Amino acid sequence: MLPAEPPVCHRRTLRTAAELVEAGLARPSPELDRVAAASVVAVPPALAALIDPADPADPIARQFVPSAAELRTAPEERGDPIGDDAFSPFKGLVHRYPDRVLLKPVLVCPVYCRFCFRREAVGDAGAALSPADLDRAFAYVAARPAIREIVVTGGDPFMLSPARLADLLARASAADHVDVLRFHTRVPVADPGRVTPGLAAALKAPPGGPAVWVSVHVNHPRELGADAAAALARLADAGLPLVSQSVLLKGVNDDAATLEALFRALIRHRVRPYYLHHPDLVRGTAHFRPSIAEGQALMRALRGRLSGIAQPTYVLDIPGGAGKVPVGPDWLGQGGVTDPGGAVHPYPVAFSGPTC
Repeated sequence: MLPAEPPVCHRRTLRTAAELVEAGLARPSPELDRVAAASVVAVPPALAALIDPADPADPIARQFVPSAAELRTAPEERGDPIGDDAFSPFKGLVHRYPDRVLLKPVLVCPVYCRFCFRREAVGDAGAALSPADLDRAFAYVAARPAIREIVVTGGDPFMLSPARLADLLARASAADHVDVLRFHTRVPVADPGRVTPGLAAALKAPPGGPAVWVSVHVNHPRELGADAAAALARLADAGLPLVSQSVLLKGVNDDAATLEALFRALIRHRVRPYYLHHPDLVRGTAHFRPSIAEGQALMRALRGRLSGIAQPTYVLDIPGGAGKVPVGPDWLGQGGVTDPGGAVHPYPVAFSGPTC
């Protein structure tokens, strides 16, 4: 007897409200239709397979399946929450910090997160940078020796072919002052089969070229299943240093046990937790944002539960483009220093060393 057909959501990327309903991941409603029509939707098979349709609070579904809450915009929310536009001299390049630039060669992703700070820009397959656009971007880098790092983002740069990734690396290698080429991606968890040995090999830096780092976006430990683990292993085994970026999301990972499980799983897969982002002020995403005080309390709880290698920096991207700053708990005060258990110990905080 032939095996039963797998659920439709496990066979293809779901891109419309009707497909989400057909797959059992959403209930039909006018609100769902409005949200799906207003913003791009994509739930790939690898992530659809992780969703429990019977759980209305499923943390995977909450990240990727549209909800009516997105129709409500808070007064403080904005279309360009971190101020990319003000620091973009031309298409595809953002230069906010003196020593690094963001390069956005594509604006498509394997999955579209409902809280994405670029949700009003991503999804346009026609917005990929042309060879002439890339020439302009790398000429800009070559003319500015202060630029030491290129962060390749988007969209998701791992949607590019290995040949195009290798071309980016070759272009970056032509600028002697560039030390690091860093790729930001969700592909290893959203479409792990795309991380082929050929893709990993394309990221191998030539002698004298910049070091290549990969930053993987992961928010919940359930995203790190067997296929994702294999994709991360292919990258790590190719010699690529791996770090992670996560977003602190209400109803997804805003408790110490979930974050602990996530960060332990990451280091087990040779991924160093790097940033835990406070959610940006994206329009229609207030339902995702805990308070900063709640985030600080979680980071305080994790300090006593995880080793330093598993501790990311809790950061806030200041609205308008002023940059990222750490907003974790303050352990040192006038009364002394606080230990992970909450006890305060005297310490001469004003002591500045011996005088002659």
